[in-house]
Amino acid sequence: MNVGWIGTGRMGLAMAARLARAGVELTAWNRTRAKAEPLLAEGASVAGEIADLRGQDVVFTMVSASQDLEEVLRALLDGAERVPRVVVDCSTVSLEASARMRELCADRGVDFLAAPVSGNAKVVEAGGLSLVVSGPREAYDRVSHLLEIIGRAVTYAGEGDRARLVKIAHNLMLGVVTQCLAEITVLAEKGGVPRHAFLEFLNNSVMGSAFTRYKTPAFVNLDYTPTFTPVLLRKDFDLGLAAARELGVPMPVAALTAQLVQAGIGTGRVEEDFAILLDLQAAASGLVLEPENVAVDDGLAR
Repeated sequence: MNVGWIGTGRMGLAMAARLARAGVELTAWNRTRAKAEPLLAEGASVAGEIADLRGQDVVFTMVSASQDLEEVLRALLDGAERVPRVVVDCSTVSLEASARMRELCADRGVDFLAAPVSGNAKVVEAGGLSLVVSGPREAYDRVSHLLEIIGRAVTYAGEGDRARLVKIAHNLMLGVVTQCLAEITVLAEKGGVPRHAFLEFLNNSVMGSAFTRYKTPAFVNLDYTPTFTPVLLRKDFDLGLAAARELGVPMPVAALTAQLVQAGIGTGRVEEDFAILLDLQAAASGLVLEPENVAVDDGLAR
């Protein structure tokens, strides 16, 4: 099966590399070609333009926003004599945008799968990515072996765009849990408990999780190298709260967290990881944080 890949940012590159390393015949395109060229070392090819991917059996997309997704799919499909059998979109976009792209693909005889993911580039490289997929079951069965190369867990959520709602709900929890983790960590430290000790206890308790363990190095050593920025998290809160309004679901905790994320963006710290919520909580609590410079386990060891 020939596979095309559109979008090789941090996540897209790591995901595409897993396919290439597994021996999948892969051709990738990115707006900035240099960002796709690391795949050459993995045995993949790099396309000069999106139209070069029209002959592939399957094309994956991993882009930043709804507008980007529509732009690349139109470049792939508009006026094409040959089209892929399946498009698999792993981006986080709105339900409305996903539905439009599904219709665009259907008009050209292409099956469209929504396949958003949970994780970041480090999680991908460690083989820990999770995917949730919705769309035609036959198309899912056709490409499931590729999805299983990309991630350790793949969940089929049904027809249509149900996977989008799953991912949006997931990212609401991502923000809420991180804000909660920031609050309780600052509380413990202001009471004299070192962050690494508090988080070690938490991670080994029933309240610990793969996520709290993964965020522990950032919290302990104040390393905010971006895995997911506050701006991207704000986008997902906008999508989630819009879905909640449409479905008539009150979400007071999520709404408050969205305001705290916006407060972080308002400080200008938009290129760092969203774990800066810890700094904002400390500042609001009259606490000045310092890196503890302690080696801690992020839980991603292979």
